[in-house]
This record gives sequence, C-alpha cells and structure tokens, in this order.
Amino acid sequence: MPPINFTTVGPSAEADITVDETTQYQTMDGFGASLTDSSATLLSALKTRNVTNYYSLLNQLFDVSDGAYSAMSSVLRLPLGASDFSDTAWSYCDTAGDTSFSTFNINRAPPAVYTVLDDILAINPLIKIYVVPWSPPAWMKDSNNMRGGSIKSNYVGIYPAYLLKALQGLRGKGIPLYTIAIQNEPQYSDTSPSLASIPVATAATIGRALRTLMNNNGFANVKLIGYDHNFSNAAGYPVQLMQQAGDSFAGASFHCYGGTVSQIESFRSAFPTKEVHLTECSGVYGSDWWNDIKVRGPNEPFIGGPEHNAKSSMMWNLALDGNGQPKLPGARSCGTPCRGIVQIDADGTWSLNQEFWPIAHAGKAIAPRDAGGAYGQRISVSVTGTYYWALRVSAYVTPRLSPTDKTRYSLVVLNWRDYATSVWNPTPQLTTINFRGVQATYTFPVGLTTFSWYA
Repeated sequence: MPPINFTTVGPSAEADITVDETTQYQTMDGFGASLTDSSATLLSALKTRNVTNYYSLLNQLFDVSDGAYSAMSSVLRLPLGASDFSDTAWSYCDTAGDTSFSTFNINRAPPAVYTVLDDILAINPLIKIYVVPWSPPAWMKDSNNMRGGSIKSNYVGIYPAYLLKALQGLRGKGIPLYTIAIQNEPQYSDTSPSLASIPVATAATIGRALRTLMNNNGFANVKLIGYDHNFSNAAGYPVQLMQQAGDSFAGASFHCYGGTVSQIESFRSAFPTKEVHLTECSGVYGSDWWNDIKVRGPNEPFIGGPEHNAKSSMMWNLALDGNGQPKLPGARSCGTPCRGIVQIDADGTWSLNQEFWPIAHAGKAIAPRDAGGAYGQRISVSVTGTYYWALRVSAYVTPRLSPTDKTRYSLVVLNWRDYATSVWNPTPQLTTINFRGVQATYTFPVGLTTFSWYA
C-alpha cells in the first residue's frame, strides 16, 4: 500500500473519519483463540510430521516482533481439564472423595498441551494466558459425571482449592497466568464436560474463596473473571455476580452465541469500572466466507468488542481439521462442525481460515511498537457523511518506550458496503481521515484494512 499523507484540511468525502486522541479508553490485552486439547493434539502431530511447517505456523500466529508477517496474537485461552474438544472427559483429580487432592496431577492433561504451550511461549513469552474449567471433577457433581450435572453443595467450599492446585501446577510448569474464570458457560448444560447450572450465589461463594486463596498463595496479580457466557444475559448473571462478590472479580467475560455485542452495555452501565473480555466465538463449516468476516469477525469480537470496552477478544479452537475434529465423542456442541482459526491436515500442511484475518488486522493495530513495550490503547473515533454506515472503525494509540520516539496511531477499518441483500456489488469507499487538524484521503476497498502512522 503506498504511503498516505496528511495535508491541509479540505472538503469531507462521503465518509469522513475523525480520530480524537484526547479521549482514551481501555488498554488492550489482545486478540487470539483457545488452545484446546484437540488443537494441541493437531499442532503436536504437525510438529512430528513437518517441523518446518509447524514453526512457520506458530510464528504466523504468535510473533509480535515489529514488522512480522503475523497475526500478532497476544492472548490465549486454556481449558482447565477436558472440554468438548478433548479425547476423553478428564480432570486433574479423578479419585472420588480426595478432598485433600493427594492424587491431583497437573500432567493429566495431554502432553501435547504443554509441548505446544512451551513452543508458543518461546515465540511470545509475554502472551497472556486465560484459564477456565469446563467442569469440576465428576465426584464433586450430583451426576457423578463430567458431562452435565451440578456441583454438590458439600463441595462448593472444596472446589476453590482444586482450582488453586491447577494454578500452582501450571506455575510449576513455567506457564505464566493472567486470568482465571471459575466456570465456562455456567448456564449451559450439555453432554460435553459442563455444569448444568451454577447459580449466581454459588459462583459468588466460589469466587470469594478462590480470590482469598490466590491472594494468599502468590497469585494476587492473577485476575478473576466471572460469567464467561453469552451476551444475551449481560444484564442478569454478571451484574448480580458483581453485586454479590464484586471485590473478588476483576470483571466479566462474554461469548457470542446468544444476543448481540451491544448488550454488554447493560453490564458496563451497572459496573463501569469492571473489565470486559470476549473469550469465545466460533465459525462453522458451510457458512459464507465474507459474511463470517463482516459479522462474526470484526463486527462482534474484533471491532464491536473493543467498541464496548472489551480488553480482549478471542475465537474458540486455535486449530481443527477440515471436519471440525477431533471432538469429544458424544458432545452435542458444534452440531454444524466448528471451524478452527487454522485447519491442519493429515498430510502435514495447514491453511488459514477466515477467522484468522480479523485477529491479524486487530492484532497488528495494538501490538507493541518496541520490544517489551506497551500494547495499544483504544481512542475515540467517529464516522460521518452520507456513507457513514459503510465503515466500521476502531482506533488505537500505542505508546513508545523512548519519549523521543513518535507515537503510533492505528485504524482498523471494515468496509461492508457490498449491498449483499440485493445484488453483490462491492463498492470501494472514498474516505477522508481527520487527525490533529490535518486530513488524509483514502479509498477503502470492501473488506478489512489496517494502517498506522506516527506523530
């Protein structure tokens, strides 16, 4: 792309962007996906078959070096125990009644998980790791099964110690921890490892106890996040959880499978100082590529999420095969096969799916400009003009380590002026961009564009 010059302000184009650096919002943690057991198994197999392809892929996903051709992914979600993308329904302690957790074993996880994590950390040692369980051990539940059921009341006080053991085990393996949630999708019941229901009061009790254990055992800097479920109940469960145990929780996390991203505002209006994270959203096979890019990608997790104060936005599986496998036998989730960010094939090759590109565009805009530098902070941006609706825009400022270096400013722009409800007619959008009393002009093609300048 040729350089775009800021010059004297002239007439506004039919879409007119104004960047206001004086109004600043959240500093971003980043964009990424989840390293499920299935993803780790496929990645480890790729390493065995074709080590060059393996490291090429990891670098394209996680290298945050300035100028790298990479998604610059800086957050990674890790299930604690089995999920619906595991080989078996396992926990770290499957011995019934072992309330002292003498048989707890962090190495119950598939070895591939730690192998791949170590390789990712070698590329980006500052990546932020989010951890969350799908289920307590089966013996803690009224179903005596990892699949469905609710936690027994007599184990509510024991479960926080199990989660602390998981944190300690991961720390012992050299894995840096950033955030923990106490339960994935607490209002969802399935034949996958999950709780049928965890009432707000129970979540508050577990959260308060876990926060105390974390503070007393060297994890005071690890954030505790609540809810981890759909936008649709943003005004309910997470608000009530903060009312009951707000001192223990840093904020709430959300998934995209129900409701719309704007519903986060009902949570934010009740607790404006609490953090917001988007921790899961998945594409499925058989969907329209462009529709995935403009709706399930930038509009919700990667532009819409930050617009509603999300510090991070993540998709679901980092990698799957072309059939949305491997998946836990009998799991009913992803009835239409879920799609990974990356598809890994049995012949040792890989390809990028459409979800990769929004992560890459957003990741480029916030990645540190300097080694060890800060991530981008969202700043105010507005769009006016006849075709204001054609563009979805996020703006960021990334500070520098040296006060003599110029600051980087970035825009992530989605042009969705395609008239797709009638006849497909992708229309480039002539746009003026206003910043500090000067103006640039650019014609955005339909799709995603990210660019930066220094001032």
